[in-house]
Amino acid sequence: MSEDILYTPEEIAQKLKITKGTVYEMIKRGELEAHRIGRYLRISRTQFDNYLMKSRGFDNTYEAFIIKTGDETFAQVGKVIIHVNTSLEGQVKIAIRPENIILSKGTFVSSARNVHKGKVIDIINVDSSVLVVVDIGIPIKALITKKSFAEMGIEKGTELYVVFKTMSVTVYK
Repeated sequence: MSEDILYTPEEIAQKLKITKGTVYEMIKRGELEAHRIGRYLRISRTQFDNYLMKSRGFDNTYEAFIIKTGDETFAQVGKVIIHVNTSLEGQVKIAIRPENIILSKGTFVSSARNVHKGKVIDIINVDSSVLVVVDIGIPIKALITKKSFAEMGIEKGTELYVVFKTMSVTVYK
C-alpha cells in the first residue's frame, strides 16, 4: 500500500482558502472524511481528493462491489463491470473524473482496459467545455472541449464508446 500524505485541518483550510472552523464543520457534517489519530484529526490526500471530486458537482461516483477473478479485479455497478486496481474488497465506492474519459466513435487498440459502448443521453455546456452524459448501463459523464464536441458531431442519441484506464478509477470505502 502506498503512503498517503496526511494533512491537518489547518492545512486543508489554507488549501481551500476557508477557516479552520469551517473544515471542522465539514468533517462533522460528513462532507470531508478524516482520520482520528489520538486527539488529532488528519485528512489523507485520498480523502481530500475524494472531497474535491464530490464538490465539483459533476463526478462519476457509484456504489460498487469488488470481484476478483484470477489476476484481474473488477468493480460491479449494476450490470456494468469496470476494471479497477485496488486491494479493497466487498462493497466500495468508485469515482472516475470526467476529464479522464475519452469518447470515441469506434474501438481502437489502447492500454485502456475499460471500453463501454453507450448512447448520449444528455449534453451540458460547462464554461469552455462540454459535459457529455453517456448511458453505458449507468450514466457516465465525460468532459471534453467544445472543439472535440463539434468535430465529433455529438448529439443526443449518438452511439459512442466511453474509454478510460483502470488507473483512472478511484476506489474507496
